[in-house]
Amino acid sequence: MYSYEQEVTEQTDNVVHMNVGPSHPAMHGTLRVKMEVQGERILRADQEIGFLHTGFEKLGEHRTYNQFITLSDRLNYFSPLNNNIGFALAVEELIGLETPRRCHVIRTILSEMSRLADHSLCVGAMAMDLGAFTSILWTFVEREKLYDVFEAVTGTRLTTSYARVGGLAFDLPADFEKRVTAILDSMEKTVDKLRGSFYKNRIFLDRVEGVGVISKEDALSYGITGPMARASGVEYDLRKFKPYLIYDELDFDVPTYSEGDCLARYKVRLDEMDQSIRLVRQAMKRLEPGPISAQDQKHALPDKLSTYTDMESLIHHFKMVMPGPDHGINPPVTDLYSATESPNGELGWHLVSDGGSNPWRVRVRPPSFINYPIFGKLMEGAMLADVVAMLASFNVIAGELDR
Repeated sequence: MYSYEQEVTEQTDNVVHMNVGPSHPAMHGTLRVKMEVQGERILRADQEIGFLHTGFEKLGEHRTYNQFITLSDRLNYFSPLNNNIGFALAVEELIGLETPRRCHVIRTILSEMSRLADHSLCVGAMAMDLGAFTSILWTFVEREKLYDVFEAVTGTRLTTSYARVGGLAFDLPADFEKRVTAILDSMEKTVDKLRGSFYKNRIFLDRVEGVGVISKEDALSYGITGPMARASGVEYDLRKFKPYLIYDELDFDVPTYSEGDCLARYKVRLDEMDQSIRLVRQAMKRLEPGPISAQDQKHALPDKLSTYTDMESLIHHFKMVMPGPDHGINPPVTDLYSATESPNGELGWHLVSDGGSNPWRVRVRPPSFINYPIFGKLMEGAMLADVVAMLASFNVIAGELDR
């Protein structure tokens, strides 16, 4: 039986010191892992979180609350709408601002569509990294359909900047429901194809089954959340545990597995795609006419068109966007922690206000930053080829890891 401790003790001078990453194809971003390898076995591994150093949190101190929304796009650029909406919800809680019903419903729909886009790329890329190129073609087609809708709604495909404190930038286009329904039907078929292609694929199963196992105890100890935690038997989902928007009105399940390996993480994401489809369908039935932003123009930006035609709206817009101590939202002097369930796990915001138009301090709890540290532990004693499978199952996004 293989013993990691014995191998370390008996190692000779044939240990190879090597880097994996930070080239993008190897490590899904700017990640770097320094390894000691003997044959095909990894003896030790020391990972670095990356080389982006974007400084989002410090930049937040020099941006108004609405300006920071454009920075939140860059944290996880595969699901920027979840970041936009999560941050807007945190600021609204900070100032005690209620948003209209239609805003809640639209935010819920787009959050789940963004989850579908993120999971589509993850499951497609995971199988592709292990040699099954067909999967990424299937999932990219579906993601492009979603991006077409995002572009129609927000005006852009990748960095959406769609949410506003107190509401949304624009209302939905006229054909939104028809387009989304067609995408959901197509997405369901693609998820079924992925299950049929890989759940009994011997090569795929050999690469992921029993590989990178995270126990339930380790998941809790490391603070892991999202699909990674649920694949290890931790049934924790903020949409159920602490509902926000309209999630408490919707019927959905929290997929959970106990194996904790790469295969379980793959299965959880496919199951969550089914649940997201189910959630979007329910939420669309709750779409009713109404305002998309709060009518409190001391805290919510007025409608863009009205700023060109209404003097009162122009004054409020000016007061909201101009820098200075007497302008902006100006929340009370307080702080809070607010969290939502993003595709990778708990996305939390700790905001500290000194009463000014900019936050005094912004601290983000990005799920990748919390989920990634256990990667080094899993690599020790693993085979070199397992690194690719394990990293792909983590779905690490460099922007929210090294922010």
